Amino acid sequence: MSNFFAPPAARDRLPKDRIPEVYRRMRLKVFLGAFLGYAAYYLVRKNLSLAAPSMIEEGLLDKAGVSFAMTGIPVAYAFSKFIMGSLSDRSDARKFLVVGLILASLVMMSVGLLPLGQSIGLNSALLFGFMLAAGWISGMGWPPCGRIMAHWFSQRERSFKMSIWNTSHNVGGGSLGVLALAGVAVFGMFGIEQTWRAAFIFPSLVALLLAVVCWWLLRDRPEACGLPPIDEYRQDFSGRRGAKGEEMKIPFRRLFVDYVLKNRLLWFIAMANVFVYMVRYGISDWSPTYIAEQLQLDKSTQSLAFSIFEYAGIPGTVICGWISSRFFQGRCAPVNVIYMLLVLVGIVGYWQAADVAAATGMSIEGVVYASLGLVGFAVYGPIALIGIQALSFVPKNAAGTAAGFVGLFGYLLGDAMLSKILIGHVANSDLGWNATFWLFVGASVLAILICAVTWRRELALMRERLREARAAEH
Repeated sequence: MSNFFAPPAARDRLPKDRIPEVYRRMRLKVFLGAFLGYAAYYLVRKNLSLAAPSMIEEGLLDKAGVSFAMTGIPVAYAFSKFIMGSLSDRSDARKFLVVGLILASLVMMSVGLLPLGQSIGLNSALLFGFMLAAGWISGMGWPPCGRIMAHWFSQRERSFKMSIWNTSHNVGGGSLGVLALAGVAVFGMFGIEQTWRAAFIFPSLVALLLAVVCWWLLRDRPEACGLPPIDEYRQDFSGRRGAKGEEMKIPFRRLFVDYVLKNRLLWFIAMANVFVYMVRYGISDWSPTYIAEQLQLDKSTQSLAFSIFEYAGIPGTVICGWISSRFFQGRCAPVNVIYMLLVLVGIVGYWQAADVAAATGMSIEGVVYASLGLVGFAVYGPIALIGIQALSFVPKNAAGTAAGFVGLFGYLLGDAMLSKILIGHVANSDLGWNATFWLFVGASVLAILICAVTWRRELALMRERLREARAAEH
């Protein structure tokens, strides 16, 4: 199995006159492959969030059961992303991503075929097991994409290019809501009453088709295609590099201790990631249930609001990356602070939707769409830039490990512990939904403060690397 995933060997260098054309073509292909591949992973990750209101209505689950079952994905994903990150640093990104996508699709499709009974406890335990498996396999998605972006795009262009790529999970997450509705329509045509199953089965079939497309598009790294390394091709040596010849040979213990564990900036952005992820998943995962229970709006509104939240992240993330590249030379901390302030505004609007509607004359649905759109627009920018910071603070051969380390905090603490368990239990208690929004406000404020701490240090580090690069040239 390890031989199967082993990265391809470097090929003989192509003639100089062919390199620019081949590089342009291959960069477009691998970018599209990474984009579609990661989008497809989101077709088979948050399905339970959309199925939950119908499952609660049918008596298959309650909010506590949904909370417990949903926790399976971030708990497994947190550790998997970290472990898979170190494995992907030594693996063929093409095989790693595609195999994981196929397995994740099959697991999530199986959930839609489960013969669930009326025992809420048994159902939640069974779903937790499947979500645990899906979450573990999903860890094979981001690390190979991070490896691809680190090898095919240089430091100075990476903020903008990765911001565009990072909208892939918005495309996937938003499309999940649309595909779930399409699946319900298809199930209705065949007289299938348990339409919640469509949220698992239909998107999984689409993800399997995308896995085939990704196999055709992706390649591991430029050297395996007869091309020079990206730093050489772009003449951009501003990123951090490991020692010459270290690629794929550095021992994991040294890589983790020297480049990750002792890296204080990684610890800061990992903690910021906790609170950004709490807001991101706490708002999106619980929006169908909150809209159904608290605002008493119908299923089409629930699905549309879910999709708007995701789709709004697309322009938000692209603009966020452009601002970082255009005005801050690729630095991420300043933009993170600005965007999280916008998140605060959106959260308050969503929380007070009825009062805002009464004051403005808008419908409650309109306020919900606008508020969730603003939160989605703003929260995904920091999600993208924190991942980019992780890559910028380590050598390319530690990219997957650094991403896994930061993701471990985000998914285990921010997603599983805070957005799933804490929010679910608070919402199900006497404190109710109002208390959950105070938690979202507090998380946003803490994320802003931590990002502000990294502002000056990030600037100093970038200037230091540029001085080292100029000195090396002379």
